[in-house]
Amino acid sequence: MNLLSQLSPKKRAFLTGTLLLTASGFACRVLGFFYRIFLSRTIGAEGLGLYNLMHPVFGICFALCAGSVQTAMSQYIASHTSKGRSIFRTGTVLSMGMSLVLAWLICRNARFLATQVLMEPRCGEFLPLLGISVPFAAAHACVNGYYYGMQKSRVPAFSQIAEQVVRMGVVFAIAGYWTGLGHIITVHLAVMGHLAGEAASAAFTFLCLWVYPPQETPARDRDRTGLPGPGQAASGLAFPAVAVPLLALALPLMANRLVLNVLASLEAIWIPSRLQMSGLTAGDALAVYGVLTGMALPFILFPSAITNSMAVLLLPSIAQDQAAGRYQSILSSIAMSLRYSMYMGIFSIGVFTLFGDTLGAGVFHNETAGFYIQVLAWLCPFLYLSTTMGSILNGLGRTQTTFLHNTTALVVRIGFVYFGIPRYGILALLLGMLFCEILLALLHLCALHKSIPFTWNAWEMIVKPCVFLVISIGIYYFVEEMFPYARGFPVLAETALGIGSLGACYGGLLLVFHLTKKGS
Repeated sequence: MNLLSQLSPKKRAFLTGTLLLTASGFACRVLGFFYRIFLSRTIGAEGLGLYNLMHPVFGICFALCAGSVQTAMSQYIASHTSKGRSIFRTGTVLSMGMSLVLAWLICRNARFLATQVLMEPRCGEFLPLLGISVPFAAAHACVNGYYYGMQKSRVPAFSQIAEQVVRMGVVFAIAGYWTGLGHIITVHLAVMGHLAGEAASAAFTFLCLWVYPPQETPARDRDRTGLPGPGQAASGLAFPAVAVPLLALALPLMANRLVLNVLASLEAIWIPSRLQMSGLTAGDALAVYGVLTGMALPFILFPSAITNSMAVLLLPSIAQDQAAGRYQSILSSIAMSLRYSMYMGIFSIGVFTLFGDTLGAGVFHNETAGFYIQVLAWLCPFLYLSTTMGSILNGLGRTQTTFLHNTTALVVRIGFVYFGIPRYGILALLLGMLFCEILLALLHLCALHKSIPFTWNAWEMIVKPCVFLVISIGIYYFVEEMFPYARGFPVLAETALGIGSLGACYGGLLLVFHLTKKGS
């Protein structure tokens, strides 16, 4: 409490919001791991690959009708909180209209999309259910954008948990029922779970909006967009008066996300086909893809619950600081984001290289997943840096810059997929992912430094956490040899205890160093 009380109200709100989103993110990821373990043992690696292969279609639709509108609403509302309700209503009408059209197109053209776009005819029977989930995803994205813009993260945080709990409950119930009837469990089960989760999240967020609406702050004059103040019926603004500036923010984001999602979808679709060119059968190629995307990557992305939470809250916070001319506060946010992204990234390298084999074999009973985890561990610092720095650039209005950087990284990675996989197999994709995340992080850092010159303390952000990680690993091995407390436990519990012990040592050293430095 003493540490929090010493912070400014803005920083305190940012940190508490980040902690809340992080806690819910971790809870969802823990639940998600049990869910993925269940799916891997019911539909198998090939089924996971088939399920993940369909997600590019959903991703493109979400980018068009939901993701861009949510970000625009969050940024716009953060700068004009007194008009939050009108902005939310307008954004929801626009988003839901687009989502319904997209859902209809997916349902009507499911067979064409499966055979001609995804190049996997088996996806055709599952795409309509995926299409129906698009309007639900758009609905809860709009509500979340409203709350993020008002600097209220509680409802979006708990909506993630509601979505995951309902998804798992529906899938477990259907699986039990089908098993009792003697039916074979297929990918259809996972798609039904996806639809149930999106519907539950939409219902939860709108219920919270009705019971716990954000409180708008009064404005006393016109803002930069010319919108009237509260004395001019801010909550009842005409649709065009809000739609025009909102679309001015959303359309560039929509175009950017569409291009990025098309490129990412192209990569996802090509991976199985290029793996077949390397000598694998169609089933084996989907299985390898399923192991990578359904088993290894979720572990690598697990710690990003922290950096993703920071990124979500950074955008409206930076937008507010820029609108108010608080550049010192922006510098402080950059320094904090850099430091904690590197702390998390370096710790994640240690965890995944030490425990990767155990995680893959113990959790999914798949040694290949363990190998992928160890290779992809080196992504972590650059992945977390690019996430937070990209959000800061977007908050500063540099959306075109982040778009160009992301496009460049994706094009390079597609080059690794198209030219590298037929010759070197999946290793080409793993190396391409690492190279492109390094490239993306460096591009973001250079662009941000040109906009807001900041200092980079190599000792504070790289050397110190690396030294503390090495010391923590040494302490962990010493304690394990002297006091084999966890031996005999289930593999997952033993691994969790080991990671927890390593994290306690690492975090404790960082905290002691920080307090010592502050005391001196």
